[in-house]
Amino acid sequence: MSTSRPRILVSNDDGYFSEGLQTLVEAVSPLGEVWVVAPDREQSAASHAISLHRPLRIKEVRERWFSVDGTPTDCSYLAVNHLLKDNRPQLMVSGINHGANLADDVMYSGTVAAAMEAAFLGIPAIAFSLVTRGPFDFGPAGRFARALVTEALSRPLPPRMLLNVNIPGGVEPDGYVITRQGRHSYGNNVVEKEDPRGRKYYWIGGTEYEHQDIPGSDCNAVFDEKRVSVTPMHFEMTDHGRIPELSGWNLQGFKRHGSAGGA
Repeated sequence: MSTSRPRILVSNDDGYFSEGLQTLVEAVSPLGEVWVVAPDREQSAASHAISLHRPLRIKEVRERWFSVDGTPTDCSYLAVNHLLKDNRPQLMVSGINHGANLADDVMYSGTVAAAMEAAFLGIPAIAFSLVTRGPFDFGPAGRFARALVTEALSRPLPPRMLLNVNIPGGVEPDGYVITRQGRHSYGNNVVEKEDPRGRKYYWIGGTEYEHQDIPGSDCNAVFDEKRVSVTPMHFEMTDHGRIPELSGWNLQGFKRHGSAGGA
């Protein structure tokens, strides 16, 4: 029976130098052979962008620790398909992000995208985020990450498993909740300014946070209950409930040939 330690890939979107990444590495290092492949600079809100139209450069920072001049998705892709292709990781973890990745945030998040790309490639993955705008005390998040990864490594995992984990900041959570995605808003402000040459520029992204009260949601767990949220995610985005409605549309000059599932 093999006694080799499980191989764990770590990435993020805040850069290979970030405190959250260091905390995550320290948390999971006792559990396996850790490899870090992370962006060489902050890539927050990079979403699932992948670099197809320019070359990428990999720099070895130290043993089993690499920076990439690309996106979080690039990092996972290069790690799984190049650096670790001969011995793929058993688990991939991303984070710990400096800020929330709740509700609709997952559509923009580079942290979640790095984990999602690994899951696309058949590596079970977990994204971790600390829900605060500062100060950043990563201690509770690191302890939870170690507990969750320990349990994950103890059991067979589906290859495309993706978990999105958010840890409330400023508290020691008394537990965790298995949640669904909630809904929230940062507002819709666009700030218009003018540079010294008279040209207008714009800042987008509001600061007026509010979330809907949805029982069982990640937002409710973190903000209202001060507990860690663990949200299982998948890649199926089909709105199955909309199929019957669309089946009743009539497009002049075009014949409809059935619907999903062969109906």
